[in-house]
Amino acid sequence: MSVESMLFFVLAAVAVVVLVRWVANRTGLPAAALLSIIGICYALLPGPDVVLPPDIILAFVLPPLLYSAALDSSLLAIRRNLRTVVSLSVLLVFLNAVMIGIGFQWFVAGATLATGIAIGAAVAPPDPVAALAVGRKVGLPPRVLTLIQGEGLLNDATALTILSVAVASATGGGFSAPSALGQFLIAAAGGVAAGALVAYGVRLLTRPLGGDPLMANAVSLATPFGAYLLGEKVHVSGVLAVVVAGLIVGHHRPRSASGASRLQTSAVWRLVEFLLEGFVFLLIGQQLPEIVRGLARYDPATIVIAVTITVGVVLLLRPVWLVLTQSLPRSLHTWLGGQTFDDDRAGADKTRVAPSHDRVSQRLTGRDIVALSWSGTRGVISLAAISTLPLVTANGAPFPNRDLLLFCTFVVVLITLVGQGLTFAPLVRALGLRADEVDQARLRNEARSAAVEAAMARLDELAAQPHDDVETHAIETMRGQLRGQLTHYQDRRDQLSSTDLVHVPVSPRHEAALYVRREVIDAQREELVQWRDAGRLPDEGLRVLERELDHEEGLLPTRPSR
Repeated sequence: MSVESMLFFVLAAVAVVVLVRWVANRTGLPAAALLSIIGICYALLPGPDVVLPPDIILAFVLPPLLYSAALDSSLLAIRRNLRTVVSLSVLLVFLNAVMIGIGFQWFVAGATLATGIAIGAAVAPPDPVAALAVGRKVGLPPRVLTLIQGEGLLNDATALTILSVAVASATGGGFSAPSALGQFLIAAAGGVAAGALVAYGVRLLTRPLGGDPLMANAVSLATPFGAYLLGEKVHVSGVLAVVVAGLIVGHHRPRSASGASRLQTSAVWRLVEFLLEGFVFLLIGQQLPEIVRGLARYDPATIVIAVTITVGVVLLLRPVWLVLTQSLPRSLHTWLGGQTFDDDRAGADKTRVAPSHDRVSQRLTGRDIVALSWSGTRGVISLAAISTLPLVTANGAPFPNRDLLLFCTFVVVLITLVGQGLTFAPLVRALGLRADEVDQARLRNEARSAAVEAAMARLDELAAQPHDDVETHAIETMRGQLRGQLTHYQDRRDQLSSTDLVHVPVSPRHEAALYVRREVIDAQREELVQWRDAGRLPDEGLRVLERELDHEEGLLPTRPSR
């Protein structure tokens, strides 16, 4: 493919990604599923297809996507749900791999336990991108979103580690359960250590560079690749290193980074995530012709049996596992992953962890289990993982059933990504599973009030120090502004406390103030542009003043006040 053709293809892909995002925003359909369908349609047309290189995906696409997701995750929320997250991202992944491996060994001609475990490990980890996009749009409760996100961050490392052990066994390296467990533990522990080390180094760099958003942003973009490279070089889980680094950096970012750096870094990562995810899901569908061509030498019955085993285990084991873990006795359930709350706490206080003697286990509800069961969409990670299978074994023989394993993986990705992806939002709406918006708004309002009260306390400290009349005027002016904010938050608290509505009530006075402020900002921006057009203000000055207005406008809520 020539440079011009490649450039044309990239521009066309960007156009398709943008168009699909526009359609998804207006129809509520998941962009991931739509892009995969378009990729399949393109693959069926005459013309060149783009091959999905697994090494490129694992080294250049997966690290930034995982790191971006980890930055936006809550380390504290994952820690509170750690046992549940581990049961889904480690134990369930392991069970998927073993059950599919046994099924292939028993029922698929020519398959061994090792090859079955290899495909089981590849299809085991859900790719939460589509589920999270839909879940946030339809308003899933925060705990369910945390479980989906936490599982998606950790299960890739588990699956890729199991896959490497299975491939080593299938290619002639021999299989030993104690040895495999030891390799897994070393890879996981080493990945955590590598990620923590990279995060510590990033924190050291952020302090002197925090004042320069461009340098801080460059460090942020390099971090996932550095974590992945370190993990792979020391032969531990590079994927887990990326996730751990992102969780730690994201947790400490409010203290270590400046406001300007956070704004720019967040914007850049949103763009990177948007484009990478769009390209990846678009390319998934284009792999179909190449995979189908490799099935010519297989008996149709063998193909049907292999696909049935793979899809059946993936779709059925997840809800069964969730039901079983939630049906355990309370003490065992708590050990395995029950979240804990205090009985007599209510509202916003549920975000705090109760003392151990006041804890009770809060199990997933039936609606939570159904939503989590249907959120297990597979994606590019599964295809990239199975594509890393070697072509030949140690003795030079073809890797057993490689084309069949690729096809089964593609079918699982297609069924879950398109089937579950397109029906996830209607299912959540039918379940009536929504976050308590009033409770969340009440919590945010209390946090705002506490922040203003802390600011007023700092003003009292400044007022007690020696200062001149100019500083006195500045302190009193700021105190008046803070009192106005506190009064608004107190009125909002009373309004939220007295409402019985499911949705957050709208304050007409506040909405009117927001409307007037937006109109004022628009008028200021139009006047500045007229000054530039008339030659009275240089473009550099316009950009400085316009950026000030843009930041002020960015502080205004885009939806009714929360």
